[in-house]
Amino acid sequence: MSHAKQQLYATPLDGEWVKSSFSNGSGNNCVQLMAIEGGVAVGDSKRPDLAPLRYTRSGLAAFVAAARAGEFDHFPRR
Repeated sequence: MSHAKQQLYATPLDGEWVKSSFSNGSGNNCVQLMAIEGGVAVGDSKRPDLAPLRYTRSGLAAFVAAARAGEFDHFPRR
């Protein structure tokens, strides 16, 4: 793991989770994000027992840009 990634995983999760507006009505079946120093934590509200993944801001921005551009549209939908 790179030094930058190690720093992200050492950063405490002491912020506020922001849930997706595309989650179900109860708010417990969604992707959630938390701004942390140096990046963003990504969690799954239905699996709070799992540690959130952590990304640099530029890494998450690249993913969002790719999703907006349709690069992941070929994945099967439920």
